[in-house]
Amino acid sequence: MKPGPLIMLLIGTILTLIGFGLTATGTVAAVAAGAQGENGYFSTRTVPLVANSYALTSPPLGPVTTTGTPPPLNLDVARIRLVATGANDDPVFLGIAPQADVDSYLANVAHTEVRGIESTSLRARYADIPGSDRPEPPAEQDFWTVSAAGPGSQEITWPVQPGAWAVVVMNADGSSPVAVQVSAGVRSGLLAPAAITLLLIGIITLVIGLILVILGVIGLGRNGPAPSSRSGATPVPGGATGQPGADPDRPGADYPARLNGWLDPDVSRALWLVKWILVIPHVIVLFFLWFGLWIGTIVAGFAILFTGRYPRAIFNYSVGVLRWNWRVSFYSYSALGTDRYPPFTLAATDYPADLEVDYPARLSHGLVLVKWWLLVIPHLFIVAILTGGSWGWTASGNNGWTTATSTGFSLLGILVLIGAVILLFSGRYRRGIFDLVIGLNRWLYRVIVYAALMRDEYPPFRLDQGPLDPGSVVAVPPAPAAPVASHDGR
Repeated sequence: MKPGPLIMLLIGTILTLIGFGLTATGTVAAVAAGAQGENGYFSTRTVPLVANSYALTSPPLGPVTTTGTPPPLNLDVARIRLVATGANDDPVFLGIAPQADVDSYLANVAHTEVRGIESTSLRARYADIPGSDRPEPPAEQDFWTVSAAGPGSQEITWPVQPGAWAVVVMNADGSSPVAVQVSAGVRSGLLAPAAITLLLIGIITLVIGLILVILGVIGLGRNGPAPSSRSGATPVPGGATGQPGADPDRPGADYPARLNGWLDPDVSRALWLVKWILVIPHVIVLFFLWFGLWIGTIVAGFAILFTGRYPRAIFNYSVGVLRWNWRVSFYSYSALGTDRYPPFTLAATDYPADLEVDYPARLSHGLVLVKWWLLVIPHLFIVAILTGGSWGWTASGNNGWTTATSTGFSLLGILVLIGAVILLFSGRYRRGIFDLVIGLNRWLYRVIVYAALMRDEYPPFRLDQGPLDPGSVVAVPPAPAAPVASHDGR
């Protein structure tokens, strides 16, 4: 792979994800700012508070710290609103003051601290603080930063300030017990400017990231056309012929996506126990490659919609990513078919697992709108059952190619595990299990090719087992020439 396009793909993917996160956060902040309104607050539900003491207090609010620098444009950084209503509309007092002044005022006075409120039942948790004195009426004190007293609902608003603070709710005459209904709200003048800033930075970062990803995909796909066995023969690793050339009348021989995988006869008994560690470098690279494939497919979808053609460079890249993913899957937990480490390349190699997709001359303008989510649904249900828990399926599902997922064990995962356990104890990989595993993977990748808009031919509902795809043509070594007799008969 060329280093320039690869670096653009890596940087573009990171910038796109960062830009998407900033844009999403900015959108949430914009919605919150709109819901808050000019004078609105985000308010809690009304909570009943009851205490057999002289006062209800909050836990210490703070210490609140600020930089001391006035906010830009004199914005109201944060403001709290509290509303308290006495039982039977009895006169109630509500105030906020420095924590030290409240502690001095309620020293040796029995009061109750509200330690928390359960979100579901709205039941408060209290801590009683004993005392023997009766407090003086709270409204007569001069240390309150903000307060309100009287019958009915009393409301105060308080801009958050540096220091340690406390909220106090009492009867207006300082008597006990205290029974009130309280609600709280908060607003911030920073939401709107924060939303605008996040959206601007996020959109710019997102656009730059997407451009880099697309350029990286196109650059990596400009290495020439994806090879196809339709115009030649597929070599069989190790010189084995596997089976003769494909019969054009055999079911599946005409499908334009072909997946092959040959079992290594000397596969290790126990190496599969640590392959999950060995494939970590490939998984990291494939994350970026799959992201590029997802973005490239979106671009290709618009190109198909308006021109009926799949951009060749993007097609080559997509085939290369699927081929790379299949090689890693074949090496690891979608097949465990070989111990030969997969190469880091998008190109076709002599690796014992390969994938080919014929480039389409024309594609339907209309099918691109429905085949990737609607027409493929029957296959998604089947594939989710057969291969939903396999590594290969997870890799594709996490990158947006399907919306159907499955939990728990899959048929493919169970078969690979059974084959691995038999291999561990007997040293042999059962050929029948391997053929079925390859068939399941072949079905999966046909569906991915269709959902990725690469072909219009609908994937067949057929399990083509065995290492060689029905549509592949195998290079069969020529038979040795018969000896020619000499003129003298020798």
